[in-house]
Amino acid sequence: MTCFDIDPDITKARTISTDLYLDPRYFELSKEKIFARSWHFLCHENEISGLFPKTLLPGVLDEPVIIAKDGGELRCLSNVCTHRGKILVEEPCDATLIRCGYHGRRFSLDGKFLSMPEFEGVADFPCESDNLKQLPLANWNGFLLASLDPVAELADVVGDVAAQLPFDRDKPMRLSSRREYNVNAHWALYCENYLEGFHIPYVHRGLNAVVDYGSYKTETFRYSSLQTGFDADGQVAARYLFIFPNLMFNFYDWGVSVNVVRPVAPDRTQVEFLSYVSDKSKLDQGAGADLDGVEMEDEAVVESVQRGIRSRFYSHGRYSPTREQGTHHFHRLIAEFIG
Repeated sequence: MTCFDIDPDITKARTISTDLYLDPRYFELSKEKIFARSWHFLCHENEISGLFPKTLLPGVLDEPVIIAKDGGELRCLSNVCTHRGKILVEEPCDATLIRCGYHGRRFSLDGKFLSMPEFEGVADFPCESDNLKQLPLANWNGFLLASLDPVAELADVVGDVAAQLPFDRDKPMRLSSRREYNVNAHWALYCENYLEGFHIPYVHRGLNAVVDYGSYKTETFRYSSLQTGFDADGQVAARYLFIFPNLMFNFYDWGVSVNVVRPVAPDRTQVEFLSYVSDKSKLDQGAGADLDGVEMEDEAVVESVQRGIRSRFYSHGRYSPTREQGTHHFHRLIAEFIG
């Protein structure tokens, strides 16, 4: 297998080897080396009223979890019964405890074992393994994220960029729409495309009319990056926050679009778009007006790259020092995590 090594000097660096996208072993390795160590989007706190079942990154980690609301406290618990492994909560519901529908085992909303019928006389019972596993959960401005084994706290993963983001908690955001797109390309190729505005004048004619390419800015942080697009008057048209390895928060005048990139196979990716709207009157304006059209343009170019990287004449490229800082940063993180 190839050892990835991306020079920290972008003027000297070559892009990551195409082995990342083409060798199935790296696809499998990334599940434990990258995704199990990362934070993953669950939902917005406004969607939670009691018990809310989710799957942590479907198709990659496939870990069933419950977001449990107990008064004002939120927890992320394993959604698998510690008796025989049945899924505990199948649909969102309000409850004061968690009860398994298979053999009646019960748990409190903090995951602690409460009771189990017909278990009198069982030695060393109950013990710690009879409780539900509690996963790290972070509430970031109302957005809930969880991780199996995070490389760092979410606040450190997001980094200093948080101070630049336009969150107004007095304007509640509600989930307005959810769309899924299937892309015939490797998940990293999709992320790389997102991480640079270099392609905007060539791929996104409509978006280019709204965003001033000359003033487009990219900033990188430890595990995240922020792109800012300005309009012709110098006002912010959109902010694009990327949280490694596959999570995107896009800030528009109308609210926030959350994009979750899910690997399916080395040449297939599913992308979920969730729109959280705080001002409906601005939905058809500016950089956030035609997300579906922009997505179609991005998919076409990324799928073309997927076909191109199979060429025997291509293995590496070079980076634009002024336009591809985000992609260079992304490749360095992949090399770091895979080791």
